Amino acid sequence: MNDTTVTLVGNVATAVEYRDTATGGVARFRFAVTARRWDREKGLWSDGPTSFYTVSAWRSLGANLAASVSVGEPLVVHGRLRVREDERDGQRKTFVDVAALAVGHDLSRGTAAFRRVARPLRAEAEPGSWPGAGSGAESRTEPQVGALERAPVLGPAPDRDPWAVAAEEAAAESATQLVTVP
Repeated sequence: MNDTTVTLVGNVATAVEYRDTATGGVARFRFAVTARRWDREKGLWSDGPTSFYTVSAWRSLGANLAASVSVGEPLVVHGRLRVREDERDGQRKTFVDVAALAVGHDLSRGTAAFRRVARPLRAEAEPGSWPGAGSGAESRTEPQVGALERAPVLGPAPDRDPWAVAAEEAAAESATQLVTVP
């Protein structure tokens, strides 16, 4: 099957809704993407039209997304594009959905601290229930019935952001140095 994959850069427009289903957990949210262009005449950036997408993330990606993302945060979403038409209230409407393959914060607009999710020991897990378990094709399909899904267990957050500490130390060091100008 030929899928159209897209990478979108934008902001979370609605709260992430997470629910468990018979085929695994799924997280859904609306994603707003607004084009910005430089207006030479005014010398300012101006916003173009905003496009809205419904993003779905399955299994561990969905659980991690629900635990990590809130409204207004800038994200980069990579996934399979699907356009569908539906008739509602006598009007034909077009909906654009993205089945997320990867989601991350847009680090060009802020910082993030990654925390690895603690996984259960293999002895505790059901055979073939790990994400990516099984042979190539079946690990890339929609979630299988009976797949083991657990809410993410986040490791402890660092007391202080190491990058912020390094920046503070560098600023303090440069402030104490005297520079003589001839």
